Amino acid sequence: MKAVRRIFQAAALAALAASLFAAPLARGGMFDDEEARKKIADLAKEVQAQNEVATTRLLRLEGDNEQRGRAIIELSNQIEALKGEIAKLRGQIELLVNDAGLAQKRQKDFYVDLDGRLRNLEKSAAAGAAAATASAGAPPAAAEAADANKAAAPDSGETRVYEASLNQFKLGNYQGAIAGFQTFIQTWPSSANAPSAQYWIGNAYFALRDYKSAIAAQQKLIAAWPDHAKAPDALLNMASSQIEAGDARSAKKTLEGLLARYPKATAADTAKQRLARMK
Repeated sequence: MKAVRRIFQAAALAALAASLFAAPLARGGMFDDEEARKKIADLAKEVQAQNEVATTRLLRLEGDNEQRGRAIIELSNQIEALKGEIAKLRGQIELLVNDAGLAQKRQKDFYVDLDGRLRNLEKSAAAGAAAATASAGAPPAAAEAADANKAAAPDSGETRVYEASLNQFKLGNYQGAIAGFQTFIQTWPSSANAPSAQYWIGNAYFALRDYKSAIAAQQKLIAAWPDHAKAPDALLNMASSQIEAGDARSAKKTLEGLLARYPKATAADTAKQRLARMK
């Protein structure tokens, strides 16, 4: 803008000089000093007026550009905020899906456990009836059943750590959830919940918008537990991380791999929809 002002000022001065030199030549040098001074004063006023108009327009343009710049910055901030909200919503959706799966599993385990307890009670009743005629050294069936139930009981510490880590995720404490799940996997690497713990580590990194770490976490799950039910979901989360990171090509490849390896998984339907939108 300063350069434009200099151009206007230079043009005005040039016009003024041209008028001063051209007027005496056109009139044959008949102007006296008073007329010349009047002419110069009139031209100076005209040039000043034009310069003021030009300066006003330039200032107005500068103000418009500044407003546009602020609007663009504000819009960019809103877009980043929306991306963060979308990431949180995706994490919550994944959590709801997982909770539904856990609820079904727990209900099934409850009925299996109840059925087992009823069978043990039946066996205990039968053993009690037979104990009257059995030798005194025979081990009581009820004690055997109790020992079997005790051996089959899950490790309460393992369950407690897993549930506590999952609760941290639900509360939005993603760093705490990551630390808890990593401790869980290190302490109980052979646990049936270890693949799920690894999956939630990837989701927590995604919620933190650390997409590189999210992809690495889900790759670890797929490498260690390729046949686990969470493997298709891990690939879906990887694709989401790649999309958010701006790597659409890798995301498309990941989704195609999901369909090829797990065509009957629930995540495959979501993968088909995303691929359709990417075409």
